[in-house]
Amino acid sequence: MNNYPIATILGGGGFIGRYLVRNLTKKNYRCIIPTRNPFTKVYLKTQAPPGAIEIIKFGQNNFEEIKNAVENSDVVINLCGILFENRKQKFNSIHGDIPESIAKLCAQSKVKKFIHVSAIGASKDSKSKYQQSKFLGEEKALNNFDKTVIIRPSVVIGNEDNFTNLFAKLSLSPIIPVVNLNYKFEPIFVNDVARAILKAIETKNNEGKIYELGGGRVISFGDMIKLILSTIGKKRFVADVPMTLAKIQSSLLSILPIDPIITKDQCLILSEKDNVVSGDHLTLKDLNIKPTDIEKEMEKWLWRYRSGGEFAKV
Repeated sequence: MNNYPIATILGGGGFIGRYLVRNLTKKNYRCIIPTRNPFTKVYLKTQAPPGAIEIIKFGQNNFEEIKNAVENSDVVINLCGILFENRKQKFNSIHGDIPESIAKLCAQSKVKKFIHVSAIGASKDSKSKYQQSKFLGEEKALNNFDKTVIIRPSVVIGNEDNFTNLFAKLSLSPIIPVVNLNYKFEPIFVNDVARAILKAIETKNNEGKIYELGGGRVISFGDMIKLILSTIGKKRFVADVPMTLAKIQSSLLSILPIDPIITKDQCLILSEKDNVVSGDHLTLKDLNIKPTDIEKEMEKWLWRYRSGGEFAKV
């Protein structure tokens, strides 16, 4: 396998990562996956022939473990990201410092392309720290390695997501609270994101470009919840939570030792621009990818929440 192209994937054991690894190995890539907990990511090795996937230990503040991997890679992909901050993980360190460090390593090596996955809405003018940090990461990646390509997906959904599954679980309650029912986004199936990353690697002369990825169907937050409920065959009252109340609630939840359902920063995102393809950058169409029908795909994993399903009584 020494003659096969090598891809180092940071965040390769995460939601998007597992689909990307599958797509890359089908194209005969050898994948190196740095992770903080190698033993919990061994399942990735079942997706490819022996030797195609190597899992190495990686610490955020110590890049020595991956320096050799990057130096020997044809492509490097960064999928690292967090949805909320805690004591150990901060937006600027994860979204800004990591892409900067990796881009610098790429510049010192013979890496042909660095794919940095950001998010639609990334902006220095946003009030959200999340969106500010995403934009910062893009800038640092582009400024430190001229063969960088930026991927900005909208809300990514799939079997393991924390979006459709969350609201399907909330259907156990007769009322589902939602902040800003009219907020619009363009959900995209996770495997389409993985395919887009692979296509961006294969596309020539796209260095320095930004791709905004949407699933082709713009839908409001409220209508998306109704679609999830329809898929699992349940009727629930979807309540529009006032932004002021949501911010108070998010502040109270932030002091609890659990992952918050919503944060104050996410409230800021929901009060800004819709999370849809802007038309100012390249899209799935430029990669010759037709988006998957998310409604049909959701049926494949949300069946678990139907009456009599796997999580019916959980």
